[in-house]
Amino acid sequence: MTPKIASYLADHAPATPCLVVDVDQVELRFCELEAALPLARIYYAVKANPATPILQRLVSLGSCFDAASWEEIRLCLDAGADASAISFGNTIKKASSIASAHAAGISMFAFDSDEELDKLAQHAPGARVYCRLLVQNEGAEWPLSRKFGTSIAHARALMLRARDLGLDPYGLSFHVGSQQTDTAAYEAAIGRAAMLFTDLASAGLDIRMVNLGGGFPTRYRDDVPPIEQFADAIGRAMTAHFGNALPEMIVEPGRFIVGDAGVVSAEVVLVSRRGLPGDHGDEAGAARDPMRWVYLDIGRFGGLAETEGESIKYSIRTPHDGAATGPVALAGPTCDGADILYERSDYRLPLDLASGERVELLSTGAYVSTYCSTRFNGFAPIEEHYI
Repeated sequence: MTPKIASYLADHAPATPCLVVDVDQVELRFCELEAALPLARIYYAVKANPATPILQRLVSLGSCFDAASWEEIRLCLDAGADASAISFGNTIKKASSIASAHAAGISMFAFDSDEELDKLAQHAPGARVYCRLLVQNEGAEWPLSRKFGTSIAHARALMLRARDLGLDPYGLSFHVGSQQTDTAAYEAAIGRAAMLFTDLASAGLDIRMVNLGGGFPTRYRDDVPPIEQFADAIGRAMTAHFGNALPEMIVEPGRFIVGDAGVVSAEVVLVSRRGLPGDHGDEAGAARDPMRWVYLDIGRFGGLAETEGESIKYSIRTPHDGAATGPVALAGPTCDGADILYERSDYRLPLDLASGERVELLSTGAYVSTYCSTRFNGFAPIEEHYI
């Protein structure tokens, strides 16, 4: 919660649920990362928050962009980004999207399979391509390793085949998982990439780039290592494996850039103590559940999808902070039984909390506005305010 956001909420009291983002905080985080990793080019992960004010600010700062779709590419171009500063980083792309991106001047594409490589050769001839490696995601609160990436052996064959197809085998990439809290994950992944990098160079390929992905964390309920600690670990590993012949380095931060720049303001719809089946109490089995259920006007379908599995644990502020608290389960407003945010993560909120009051969910600038549904149960998408 920056002072700028606090003032905006106090002065305007916008209708809930809403997301308020301090764009100056986005700039601050970008500059912090740039200072920590001066040898790396920053490709902002547009999927984290593609709002035009954010993209325009990052364009003015000289950022590059990692886009997951043709639609995100178009947003970047409309915000003033040059095509040469955009990477099509999704390994799962429609042929039509590849062709559109190539026609717009996008020259860098990710892949991790033979079929995707064939599509790139056909629809983006001569493009720079980089292969995504499968790496471990231990330490990440939002792992990504099952769906993306391929083995070292397969990546080697793919990169050699890319050359034979007339593409430019530009580099290798990996992702250690979103909200990664263990710096050792980067060191291990760099070691895997360096091994293949050396092998491919020996095979005659002009490999020039290592894409370290994103994953740098935002503070939610618990402290996380500072960005300088990640930068030190990355620097040590790159020097250990590449010596003075460092390749080009790319990082793709999303959450780190925009996460703590945003706050969701929500309304408490209901605070309930429910009698549950099997409770021991009166003859009707209507004993009161000792855990209160707090229902908000935003839930998993309204933008808080990263609470799935209670992975991302947002800090919550209330009007009664400092007063006596008790255990709660937190849920959204829809009629879907899966719309539960937290039930096992030891959330405690003030006993005086009541329906109609506003609460704030902190560090919600990333992956909230773009995860919201398009009117499930009739609820409108979350309102967004960029200040």
